[in-house]
Amino acid sequence: MSSPETDIVITGAGPAGCVMALQLAVHAPDPARIVLRGSFEETVPLKGPAVRTLALNQGSCALLEGLPTGLAPGADIHVVHVSQRNRLGRTLIESDALDVPRLGRVVAYAELLEFLRKAVKQSGITLQERAHIQESSTQQIEAAHALHIVSDGLRPSHLSREYDQHGVLAVVRATRSRAHWAFERFTREGPLALLPHPDGSELYSLVWCCPPQQAQARHDAEPSVFNADLQAQFGDRLGRLELVSQRMVAPLSLHLGPQWVGGRRIVIGNAAQTLHPVAGQGLNLALRDVAQLAQALRPWLHQPYSDPTAYLAEYQKGRQADRWLTVGITDFLPRIFTTAQPLIEHACGLGLLGMDLAGSLRAPLSRHLLQGLRG
Repeated sequence: MSSPETDIVITGAGPAGCVMALQLAVHAPDPARIVLRGSFEETVPLKGPAVRTLALNQGSCALLEGLPTGLAPGADIHVVHVSQRNRLGRTLIESDALDVPRLGRVVAYAELLEFLRKAVKQSGITLQERAHIQESSTQQIEAAHALHIVSDGLRPSHLSREYDQHGVLAVVRATRSRAHWAFERFTREGPLALLPHPDGSELYSLVWCCPPQQAQARHDAEPSVFNADLQAQFGDRLGRLELVSQRMVAPLSLHLGPQWVGGRRIVIGNAAQTLHPVAGQGLNLALRDVAQLAQALRPWLHQPYSDPTAYLAEYQKGRQADRWLTVGITDFLPRIFTTAQPLIEHACGLGLLGMDLAGSLRAPLSRHLLQGLRG
């Protein structure tokens, strides 16, 4: 049941929805007037290292550190090694060079979600199990006057692109691991990322993008075959790589929709944009949505019966540059490195080499991946 008076309804209790509720509750005169709808059942942890992980960049880490929750446990990233298979050129992005404590942190999805939901339950926010909601006519009228924030993760359908790639997710062990190093390797099949895993210094979270048929074959392959294939694609910079988890496969595509659909309805996170996982920008872009929307609504929280149009327009305008630049980067990278055109591949390699040699070339991209464009 909702509270007698509701100012804001947030639909979707995933990471973005939970952080949205917590951000608003910090500044709301009465957090109970904020309703978070979703599932709040405790997740049952799977045996072995978590296959599904999330890479929070430093901007997202700083956002979470500023909340009552603090920052969820995980594995910090201090160096990102970017390379291209079978071509010259690589670059390093280092936290020391950017004067930040870390480039980001890798967290298990289930642990982050449980961490945030516990904080939400202690915040004074009104929680509604979405599956059990049966609104009366009075509640429906009341909800119609509330500001609605949609963060349910359902993909928007206004603009889309299929990449002809699926992502293979797994956890691997390296015999020569490098503490706090992450690797993004571009191949003709798609990007291959190895991220430090929160469950052990010798473990890496694998995101391996490749054509759908190849992804299914790698999902079904014997571990020894999988290991040999991965070794051939990644190389030996981490020594021998060995599969130590189950494997998951997920289709990869781009979906975009409007953030403000008029009236009192705002869409954030994956419900507004679903991105290719290259450079791990999906949740980080969603959390920048959250931070800027919470900032825009701070004055309105103290006068919730007023028209929010001006605040929502300010939010939409402020998000455009960051949103489109992030979408452009994550759309461009997985396609440009998979053209199989030697001249383009050499140009990409020279680009990586140029960024490695000239900090002025590397800094803009590094800063954007670190924190995005913040309004």
